[in-house]
Amino acid sequence: MAKNIETLLKQGRELLDKSIVYYRKQAVGTVAARDVGADALNYDQCFIRDFISSALVFLIEGKPEIVRNFLIQTLALQRHDKRMDCYEPGPGLMPASFKIESKSGGQYLTADFGDRAIGRVPPIDSSFWWIILLRAYTKATGDEELARRAEFQEGIQLILEMCLVSRFEMYPTLLVPDGSFTIDRRMGVYGHPLEIQALFYTALRAARELLIANEIGKDYIDGINKRLGPLIFHIREYYWLDLKRLNQIHRYKGEEFGEVAVNKFNIYPESIPYWLTEWMPDKGGYLAGNLGPGRMDFRFFSLGNLLSITSSLATEAQSQAIVDSIERRWDDLVGRMPMKICFPAVEGLEWEIITGCDPKNRPWSYHNGGSWPVLLWPLVAALQKTGRTEWGEKAIAIAAHNLAEDGWPEYYDGKNGRLVGKAARKYQTWSIAGFLLANALLENPHCLDLISFEEDTEAVGCGI
Repeated sequence: MAKNIETLLKQGRELLDKSIVYYRKQAVGTVAARDVGADALNYDQCFIRDFISSALVFLIEGKPEIVRNFLIQTLALQRHDKRMDCYEPGPGLMPASFKIESKSGGQYLTADFGDRAIGRVPPIDSSFWWIILLRAYTKATGDEELARRAEFQEGIQLILEMCLVSRFEMYPTLLVPDGSFTIDRRMGVYGHPLEIQALFYTALRAARELLIANEIGKDYIDGINKRLGPLIFHIREYYWLDLKRLNQIHRYKGEEFGEVAVNKFNIYPESIPYWLTEWMPDKGGYLAGNLGPGRMDFRFFSLGNLLSITSSLATEAQSQAIVDSIERRWDDLVGRMPMKICFPAVEGLEWEIITGCDPKNRPWSYHNGGSWPVLLWPLVAALQKTGRTEWGEKAIAIAAHNLAEDGWPEYYDGKNGRLVGKAARKYQTWSIAGFLLANALLENPHCLDLISFEEDTEAVGCGI
């Protein structure tokens, strides 16, 4: 098996190098996929979200210039327009992707802020991933000059202004629409999805490290600290699910008022899905997928839970319980190809209502319970941080069994991930980079510091 993995790593590096795109003779990113047998659609673009795994591989393998160029060029695309226009995304937003186009003998970068995307939803996560990558670049290279540039400080501040503004909400979490992050189609994730809250928290932690503590920077750092405390408390206290908490919800009373209310979000016990009462392990737990007025999404969303571990948004005990759940429900969440983007899939009438009868998100496919090889790296990172590296090795061995033979596909279908995704692109760059990165993290444990955080000790507390 070791020899097989070495062969895969060599092939993966060659494919990753071939995916690099150049702008005015400088490497600035990687295309989403190089499936020559399919229409390009938007897979010939470089997505900020998709590039993260490639960028971390480049940093670990000593190729920081590609990441530096990417950070500079994407910052130049950031929206600075201050106009009030309901058809324009606000200032501070990073594009979902960019494409290199040639015109009149020159090259130009064309950005997509959601105006070309399916559903026309702006990317909430791109701005967060950009800050997280800037911090990883700074830690990997020791180059603090880039982040301290005036334009980079302004870029960080614009993102923070977009996120820390006053709102019509009592929650410290971010309210976002369907389709605005990794699950970029309608999947019933509108509201306060866990993935965005984990990214938001991680980006705030990264921004606090990167901001210069001058007269202006101190105001932003203060704003970050004031938000982090309530955010940590809110997620740890109200999103957490285990058998004990499930029993509490089962006995909730509705229509409670005032400060003494136990059922603070008016969650009705009847909303507990039947599958969860059987699936919840005796030892273990996880953070719910979403929470809002009268609503708790009990599905397990992988990326949000894994990022909550690496960022220390979850407590140490919660982190251990999350990986306990992954281990005890390994066949459901990892199966034949790490790992499920969410569990379980929605089916029948529920699928019709939640997805709008989306044929791509049919049960156990794509975002509706599909298996995504790119999730191998955050899985390995979370297992590494919680001291479960042997399970990370097991996940890599599972991925190595089929990935190359199947052509490094974008995703897999089926309850156990045995089928190559019906509409999956082959030679998907983040599938390739995800495998390379997972291996690099196990071989270089210190590199986990590029993407992880220890328990926060600076934020203004709110019951934590």
